[in-house]
Amino acid sequence: MDEVSENIEKSIIKKFRKEIWRPFVKAINDYDLIQENDKIAVCISGGKDSFLMAKCFQELKKHGKIKFDLEFLVMNPGYNDFNAQMIEENAKKLNIPINVFKTDIFNIVASLTDGNPCYLCARMRRGHLYNEAKKLGCNKIALGHHFDDVIETILLSMFYSGEIKTMMPKLHSDNFEGLELIRPMYLIKENDIKSWVKYNQLTFINCACRFTENCNINDESTSKRLEMKRLVEQLRQKNKYIEKNIFKSVSNINLTQIIGYHKDDYKYNFLDDYDNKN
Repeated sequence: MDEVSENIEKSIIKKFRKEIWRPFVKAINDYDLIQENDKIAVCISGGKDSFLMAKCFQELKKHGKIKFDLEFLVMNPGYNDFNAQMIEENAKKLNIPINVFKTDIFNIVASLTDGNPCYLCARMRRGHLYNEAKKLGCNKIALGHHFDDVIETILLSMFYSGEIKTMMPKLHSDNFEGLELIRPMYLIKENDIKSWVKYNQLTFINCACRFTENCNINDESTSKRLEMKRLVEQLRQKNKYIEKNIFKSVSNINLTQIIGYHKDDYKYNFLDDYDNKN
């Protein structure tokens, strides 16, 4: 390992111990994300979040008490040469032994005229990742969604779907038996990830999708999620606890003060037992 890679690793457990390392370990412990002898496919998209997640996993394997194995999985859905090369170079710089496999997802999605291309692309990418992880003998796949993603998902569900739900820290796969999705970056804030990137003078791809050509390594695409991000920034100026309170709200639901809820096929309305409570 060269000096650059070594310093990047040290920064995670030393300079950014409070902001990155402790939340990473806390999420794994609080949500029981890793068990003995797990084989985890760490999914690297090429962005800052997934590359940091990969480094955190390496540190955990090196210093942690639980024995587990890792596969650093990179799917190329049709990246241009520049983005594909950047991923390879960052993996080498960060000393991450990536396993790259190619798919034709971008071409398939580009050929379709109906539906939401982003939704379809995401579904197809997830399916290919599960399938490849299964081939490698993995029982879990790890994605790099962070704390801000969770907050934004809660708001998106309320504002645009009319329901209260969140991005879960782990999920069993419905279509791939024996595989589980985990999100170990669940408690790490995006600004702290950006600080780690800046401190180590790193550059990652931000958006490699051919359908949003205005995206590059410096810009973010316009989207509903970005709209939520900006809303939270505005709210934070008035209440510094706003993110914490939004996050807490989905684990502190008062069932006596809601109109209704559902779980699988069961639906409850407060009128169902309203008169029985008097």
